[in-house]
Amino acid sequence: MTVNTYSPPELEPIEKASIDELRALQLERLKWSVRHAYENVPHYRKAFDDKGVHPDDLKTLEDLAKFPFTTKHDLRDNYPFGMFAVPMNKVARVHASSGTTGKPTVVGYTLKDIDTWANVVARSIRASGGRPGDMVHISYGYGLFTGGMGAHYGAERLGCTVIPMSGGQTEKQVQIIQDFKPSIIMVTPSYMLTILDEMEAQGIDPKSTSLRIGIFGAEPWTPAMRLAVEARAGIDAVDIYGLSEVMGPGVANECVETKDGPTIWEDHFYPEIINPETGEVVPDGEEGELVFTSLSKEAMPVIRYRTRDLTRLLPPTARSMRRMAKITGRSDDMLIIRGVNVFPTQIEELICKMPKLAPQYLLEVDKNGHMDTLTVKVEVNAEANVGRHPEQKEALAKELTHHIKALIGVSCKVVVGEPFSIERVTVGKAKRVVDRRPKE
Repeated sequence: MTVNTYSPPELEPIEKASIDELRALQLERLKWSVRHAYENVPHYRKAFDDKGVHPDDLKTLEDLAKFPFTTKHDLRDNYPFGMFAVPMNKVARVHASSGTTGKPTVVGYTLKDIDTWANVVARSIRASGGRPGDMVHISYGYGLFTGGMGAHYGAERLGCTVIPMSGGQTEKQVQIIQDFKPSIIMVTPSYMLTILDEMEAQGIDPKSTSLRIGIFGAEPWTPAMRLAVEARAGIDAVDIYGLSEVMGPGVANECVETKDGPTIWEDHFYPEIINPETGEVVPDGEEGELVFTSLSKEAMPVIRYRTRDLTRLLPPTARSMRRMAKITGRSDDMLIIRGVNVFPTQIEELICKMPKLAPQYLLEVDKNGHMDTLTVKVEVNAEANVGRHPEQKEALAKELTHHIKALIGVSCKVVVGEPFSIERVTVGKAKRVVDRRPKE
């Protein structure tokens, strides 16, 4: 792991506040947010009334568990602007999800919301080791996706110089990094791998570039992936977490001095972990589904939004606020193969532990008669020099098949391909799963 040498930052008072101070602020803001949603969003008024709860019932933070959840279906049912709590003439900007499954989810921001968003992303970049004057290369997509503009405004707020590169044009990405010499890159981890591939294809040692920090988000990535990227690029790789429904990037971020899971900026986002089957809140430290309630959003407050991300809440370390463990998967992305629960990140972890394999993969799920089948496509590392030796590929396939069966509990077929045989992502998130089973 890369060892950073950054001086401790000057923290905001809330980042080092006592638990009592933080909880008092959360309760004050939570009462406001719940009432703001109830009084200004018809969906929330009906949902609260149907469950027999009222904003006056919120007297402690624990009382939040009495209130109904919000789901992505609720946002889509109120498409496009039905979840907004302010008139449209107060909405300064709208963003939307990619909409890969049905209608996109639309989110809105007042000018104050955009200011808050810039502040939490600036805080996130600072926690990652960034400082005013750093040059930040942003390879998140711009447009309706929240990544690009969220990172952009936050970097500017911190006092950084921004390169608004966006995604794609990988050769040009490398050229700009070489010529402009940014110290920070903000990008999805899968596209960072593509950039590193391109550098090496051009004969550039990634460790020789000016980059010293990578802020990676928008998709799950494993500790093994962190170690692989840090070793290959010679940078500190830190995790930024967010989702458009709650705000965008900057809901949580790792602190570079500890790299022990993203610190949730609890002064603006209140977290809960629930049992995804029963909806019951579980204690800190127990794994479940992450739920967020916004504490300061004006245009589109969200009350108990089910993220579908599976993680745990951990005690504070570098800051006064709780951390979240690495996302182990999503409750709605989980594959059930012959009764076995399989998360793509589990397989990624195993692939990253095999140095002769590149950290690229594709899971193909089919049905043969009544039987589910799983094919794991991987590729050899270009530096492993095994392309001319079919028996070595067979040995790698056999080894990975054994690990998947032994550690995850599912039988599969592993196909080991040539370097770069798996399609690289150039914009947005990598596609890791193709499920061709008939929908019942």
